[in-house]
Amino acid sequence: MLATPSMAAQCAGSPAAGVDWQECNKKNVELQSSDLQNANLYSSDFSQTDFSGSNLSGANLEKATMVRTWFEGSTASKTNFSRVEAYRSNFGKISAEGASFVSAELQRANFAGAQLKNVDFEKAELGRTDFSQATIANASFAYANLSRAIFNGTVVEGPMAFDGAFMFLTRIEGLDLSAATGLQQQQIDLACGDADTKLPAGLKASSNWPCSSD
Repeated sequence: MLATPSMAAQCAGSPAAGVDWQECNKKNVELQSSDLQNANLYSSDFSQTDFSGSNLSGANLEKATMVRTWFEGSTASKTNFSRVEAYRSNFGKISAEGASFVSAELQRANFAGAQLKNVDFEKAELGRTDFSQATIANASFAYANLSRAIFNGTVVEGPMAFDGAFMFLTRIEGLDLSAATGLQQQQIDLACGDADTKLPAGLKASSNWPCSSD
């Protein structure tokens, strides 16, 4: 569908709280430290765009394309990232309390040092995603693909749900999973832990631990 003049003008607007950039092309744009609270960014293309230090709280980015996009140090409380395509994007040190990443494509994304409380990653693709040094509480990874995801140094401040999650070579060395829910022994046997990994009652360390370097 061709863009109408009104749509083109809408997409050319400056960043502002509540802006409507639905289905806009915003690839490779410098948007650092922008105020985009409650913005409508549905199904827009933000590939290689820089949102570092921006406020995206309450924004709707559902189905947005965000390949190699930067969100480092941004605030994204209750932001909707459901069904985004965000391969290799940088969410390092983002504060994303209450955000939704349901069914998001996040392979090789970086969440190092992020604040991830009450965040929903249900059915997300998180292969090789880096959660090193992140703080996580009351987060759901139910039915997510966590193959080779990295949780080294992650601080767990509340339960994490892993019902049906695929955990092939997931790096959980030193991770406190004692309050985790939904974990099964088969998942633990696929993952990579060590003597410092804490597991829920009834589960035991795998005989394959520790894993070799990947």
